[in-house]
Amino acid sequence: MVSPGTDSVASGRERLSMARVLKAAITMADESGLDGLTMRRLARSLGSEAMSLYYYVKSRDALLDEILDAVVGEIGPVAGGSGWKDEIRQIAISAYEMLERHPWAAALMMSPTRVRSARMRFMESLLGRLRQAGFSAEMTDRAYHALDSHIIGSTLWETGYSSGSSGLDDYAEQFLRAFSEDEFPYLAEHVTQHVEEIPAAGDPTFAFGLDLILDGLERLLAEATPAEPM
Repeated sequence: MVSPGTDSVASGRERLSMARVLKAAITMADESGLDGLTMRRLARSLGSEAMSLYYYVKSRDALLDEILDAVVGEIGPVAGGSGWKDEIRQIAISAYEMLERHPWAAALMMSPTRVRSARMRFMESLLGRLRQAGFSAEMTDRAYHALDSHIIGSTLWETGYSSGSSGLDDYAEQFLRAFSEDEFPYLAEHVTQHVEEIPAAGDPTFAFGLDLILDGLERLLAEATPAEPM
């Protein structure tokens, strides 16, 4: 086993640490995606040798677990006392913002083999607030999956559309040239909407969908709760 930092002291480089390894790995994944994150490239970015990294993580797969835990841990604490609907909204927006910063994490979060402590705490926070609000176990299950699908699915959708070589504006122009607006007037209108600047904080599309889900859940909860006698 290579001792940590043996290749850093003599040359004046900063000593390796788990924190440095994870920070560099997250930065590399953010910039190049998971395909661009290799142990050799990571070691080179740290001014080290690939074998030195194995003191901290036993494999690249273990490294992915660690960086996923780290970024899921960025989902911020919730200001309690504001009611289940607002608290869930806070959690969902914080999770979505985390995935905007680290879009590679969305695919890892969908893996059933990577449900570790940070992911479990995120799940518990949503499930607990739904149950405490009065949703049944069955409805909580459905509500959780609707929320989780919206949070992760929105990121996957945005990542897929932004991964092309040309920008969205160029794609829209090509699309509108290829199809008749007379034949597909509503589709043309929809494409145009995608490239218009919307002066709003955050992502209005994500917030719009989230509010639809939460408003629907609130209605279902009201329908399932017996009215108090007058």
